[in-house]
Amino acid sequence: MNAAVKTSSLSGAVSPMIPVLACALAIFLLSGMDAVMKTLVIAVGVYNTVLWRSMVATVIAGAAWSGGTRSKPTIPVLRLHVLRAAVVGITIICFFWGLGRLPLAEAIGLSFVAPLFALFLAALLLGERIRRQAIWASIAGIAGVAIIVAGQFGQASYSQDALLGTAAVLVSTVFYGYNLILARQQALLAKPIEIMLFQNLFVAIILGLAAPWLAVALPSNLWLPLVGVTVLSLAGQFLMSWAYARAEAQYLIPMEYSAFIWAIALGWFFFDEEAAWTTLTGGCLIVVGCLIAARANPKLAEPIEATV
Repeated sequence: MNAAVKTSSLSGAVSPMIPVLACALAIFLLSGMDAVMKTLVIAVGVYNTVLWRSMVATVIAGAAWSGGTRSKPTIPVLRLHVLRAAVVGITIICFFWGLGRLPLAEAIGLSFVAPLFALFLAALLLGERIRRQAIWASIAGIAGVAIIVAGQFGQASYSQDALLGTAAVLVSTVFYGYNLILARQQALLAKPIEIMLFQNLFVAIILGLAAPWLAVALPSNLWLPLVGVTVLSLAGQFLMSWAYARAEAQYLIPMEYSAFIWAIALGWFFFDEEAAWTTLTGGCLIVVGCLIAARANPKLAEPIEATV
């Protein structure tokens, strides 16, 4: 199905530029969410930040789901919702834990390797053929990660905490690669608003099991940033879904990597972070690898911000 047919079937006559601009706005909103999330993680820790955000998101998504046409998910669909929520929970805990210990641009740059893992997981779990592009993409991605990590050793402020943060972000990319596989299956069985509701609901339930030992009351001055983070996340996800329903992935994927530019700008503005040349070089190599991977399988090339 070409872009013109897809556009007319879903939304009438829509200019191809509109989905691109919607995707660009989504990336900006999600990048802003990352910056605020880093502030919250530093303030109350990653567990409480993600727990409370999931609860607020459940309320907002639940209200939207209840107000529209809805149907109760079947047991097999619920199982898929639970499985993906568990994977997403691990992804966001690891990602935001690492984000609290790394410069914003460095964490975002490292997170871009997720689509490369997704290509190989698709081959392992779905039997898809590993194309030559995927191999070249992986070489570029690995080289980019190596340059970023090597740059950490060369900094005067080098610390073991930064290496642990790097490891946490890379672990999150592995789980996010699996998440992309599940997302493809889930999209065939449920509408976006249902997916957002049950994903946040089950993440909140899973994390809530440890609440008696780990949960703390959120300070009153952090509720507004938390609600803001939740709205930015849901709005970004909605715009991303809207854009991908109306334009081919090959037009939108390059726009998504503008998150790296936003991360540099927001990290400098809010946290006084300066992107090292190793971060810039490594991040660019990873982006090049992901753009090569997008030609092999565009459906598995979405960056991590699209879901977390």
